[in-house]
This record gives sequence, C-alpha cells and structure tokens, in this order.
Amino acid sequence: MAARSGVASRAAIAVDVSDRQRILRVSARWLTAIVRRALAAERIDRAEVGITLLDDRRMAAVHRRWLGIAGPTDVITFDLSGAGAGGVRDAALAGDIVVSTETARRQARAFGWTPRQELAYYVVHGLLHLTGYDDLAPADRRVMRARERTVMKACGLPRPPRGRVAGTHP
Repeated sequence: MAARSGVASRAAIAVDVSDRQRILRVSARWLTAIVRRALAAERIDRAEVGITLLDDRRMAAVHRRWLGIAGPTDVITFDLSGAGAGGVRDAALAGDIVVSTETARRQARAFGWTPRQELAYYVVHGLLHLTGYDDLAPADRRVMRARERTVMKACGLPRPPRGRVAGTHP
C-alpha cells in the first residue's frame, strides 16, 4: 500500500490523497488535478479535500461503521465544512471522499470505460455532494447527473456512460 501523498495546494485548495489499496494504480498527482479542475468548475477557490482509496473489503467496513449498511459501495462523502450560525456553511469547503477502486474496476467493465475514468466519476460525484448536490429524490438526481456531465467535461474526461452512479450508492 502506498503512503499518504503530500498535501498539494494552490491558492487556498489543499488535496490529500491516501491510497490504501492495491487494486488499481492511481497517481495522487492525477487525482489532485481532477479535484482542482472539478472545484474550479464549481467556482470554489477555498477547499480542503481528502481522497481515500480503498478496496471493497475496507470500503464495506467504512460503509457499515458510518452508514450502518452492510457491503461495499462506490463512494462515501463526509462533509467536514461545518455550519455556522443559522446553518450557514463556513467559507471553505472541507470534506473527505472515500472511494472503492475495486468497485470502480468492476463497474468500468460493465459500462465500457476505464477504471480510472470510473474512479474520477466517483470523485466528481463526491465533490458535488460536498458542494450541496443531492441525488436521493428523482428531480435532485437529474440535476446532479447533469452537473456531473458538465464537471467531467471540465476535467477533460468523457461523459459518464450512464445516467446514474453504479454500485450500491443510492
């Protein structure tokens, strides 16, 4: 397993990638660039984002511990921005995004694109959750999917090959 990468920052954006899996080779530099481009597309210039890469076994443990759901999922987002008085978000975006590279590899095959593209899709999806998008209600889901397509394009990535995130994610 790879060690934590160094924290990269430009302007007021810090990205920390923690690779705790051996399923898929992923460059922390590449993932950091994806996060930066996605945040720029969302017009966010102050953020601290942690990305943790796990295999399905470890993802299942996180899923059970924090959401009480058995089994792995594709992506789990933890919003750490906090809300101030009146529920107003602090000025800087802060959060952790945990993704399963094993699920990304499996789903990429099913959808006919690369595991790295699927992984980038999970990261974009998680970032959009941090920025306030939700996908539980059908109308909200349609809005979020449209934004995912826009942000993926802004990141130099292809359009997701389906309308919703695969796996067990709602």
